[in-house]
Amino acid sequence: MAFDVSALTNYTKENEAMLVTSLVTGAKTASIIYAKGNLQTGVKSSEKINIIETTAPFQVGGTCGFNASATTTFTQRTLTVGKIKVHEALCPKALETKYTQKALTTGSQYDTLAFAEEYTGKKSAVIQKQLETALWQGDTVSGNANLNKFDGLLKLIDAAAGPVAVNAVAFIAGAPILVATGIVASNVISIFDGMYKALPAQLLGQDDVAIFCGWDVFRTYTVALKTANLFHYVGKADENGELVVPGTNIKVIAVHGLNETNRIVATNISNLFIGTDMVNEEDKYELFHAKEADEMRFMAEWKMGVNFAFPEQIAEFTLEP
Repeated sequence: MAFDVSALTNYTKENEAMLVTSLVTGAKTASIIYAKGNLQTGVKSSEKINIIETTAPFQVGGTCGFNASATTTFTQRTLTVGKIKVHEALCPKALETKYTQKALTTGSQYDTLAFAEEYTGKKSAVIQKQLETALWQGDTVSGNANLNKFDGLLKLIDAAAGPVAVNAVAFIAGAPILVATGIVASNVISIFDGMYKALPAQLLGQDDVAIFCGWDVFRTYTVALKTANLFHYVGKADENGELVVPGTNIKVIAVHGLNETNRIVATNISNLFIGTDMVNEEDKYELFHAKEADEMRFMAEWKMGVNFAFPEQIAEFTLEP
């Protein structure tokens, strides 16, 4: 691929400094997991998430003797990374007939890239946006090249035994949790209440339990809360797309990776893990002059994957067909 300037008119007089980039979003999910410290580095293909569980049965004291009754178990889940790269060839001479010519260096040969800062910043942001989507929607059998490098959380959740399916005829205390065929203003509060009720009780009281949803669902939820006059419980949603489910300590976090999926996932953030070969490798790139081709080239390459440790610590909502 290369510069496409077909949408521009030939240069007359424009303000070449005003190159405005469109809004792109970062990989919010990755940053949340990074902040928790659940990052496994040095992963070239796959690595195990090592899990230790132990029991501690109480015995009657006040007597001598030893009677072993506790058990400690080691289990593992596999975190597999995808190998990803982005390459682009850029011919600066394609900019000569447009307003962009003013950013070119003097002469007919170019060994630097015009608008390099804007270009690399935009490229990095687009990579982060695509990674955010892949962390949730990744599927190695997908026909979408941006999604088929590793399996995302949704596919892994669907394949695991243990997650609580909230939108099903499942029962808690003898009553169905929830059955919904759409996420709309009239039921969205009940859906999030259902997610809260479905969380394993041992997670309640932990400070990192969160309900993740797309920004589209988050918008429906915030409007419904406002209409129901429930913001006296939670205040307002902050600019990062976060609020608390009324009457609870459970945070709702909007992420672009779940946009247009109608999926909602609740778990403790410490249950989520990201694997990579090198920290922030997706942000490292080369932009260089390829003299033999008389062009500028962009190269970035990294590895990334995601998984969770305990499927039973997850509650998920999927629309019924």
